[in-house]
Amino acid sequence: MNIQIYSSKKNFDVQKAERYFKERRIPFQSMDLKKHKLGEREIRLMISGIGMEKLLDREDNRVKEHPACYYNQADMLVAAIQEAPWLVRTPIVRNGNKVTVGYQPEVWATWE
Repeated sequence: MNIQIYSSKKNFDVQKAERYFKERRIPFQSMDLKKHKLGEREIRLMISGIGMEKLLDREDNRVKEHPACYYNQADMLVAAIQEAPWLVRTPIVRNGNKVTVGYQPEVWATWE
């Protein structure tokens, strides 16, 4: 298993996800979106895995004001996320080609 946890801020769900993997002694790599810029291939994998609607954090007021909130084409969304990674919901947990967003231990348990 090669777990990566992408986060832009340490919110409660990010902390719970990290604790989930630590308690089970599953090694993971934390990817800070402020330091690690997402590549086009990574973003496209996330969009195909969880969908455009679930990827954006539409509850955040800053995201609601950003034009990317209203994009319906993946190409435009990829470019927007590369410029402003704070648009995505976190944590994004990735295991190879499998991707989840938010705290989803029931899905992660099937990865083991």
